[in-house]
Amino acid sequence: MPVVSPAVRGPSVQPPARVKPLSPSALAVLGAVSRAIRYGFDIMDATGLPSGTVYPVLGRLERDGYVRSKWESQVVAQREKRPPRRYYEITASGARTLADSAEHYRTLGARLGVPPRKSPAN
Repeated sequence: MPVVSPAVRGPSVQPPARVKPLSPSALAVLGAVSRAIRYGFDIMDATGLPSGTVYPVLGRLERDGYVRSKWESQVVAQREKRPPRRYYEITASGARTLADSAEHYRTLGARLGVPPRKSPAN
């Protein structure tokens, strides 16, 4: 039997790389940012997560390009007599990842027989 070199077989076709879904805490933080909850303390209040979870998650989300941040003006902070806030906003890539990760957990829950949660509006 002749040996066929990889070049003769043609290029291997790889399926598109799947992005690993966000962790539940990252999903909660990114979801809060997507709802215009833009700085750390408000994100902590909205998610119920402690600062030791929220700030590292925000750092990873920014590193991965899912959020971007900007420090507010020192003048604004001084006028309000508080430290400057770092404001976060979701990127297009973050919005796609949020939707994909939320769908992953919905699908996983359905496979495990977990009933969907009702939204507070229902």
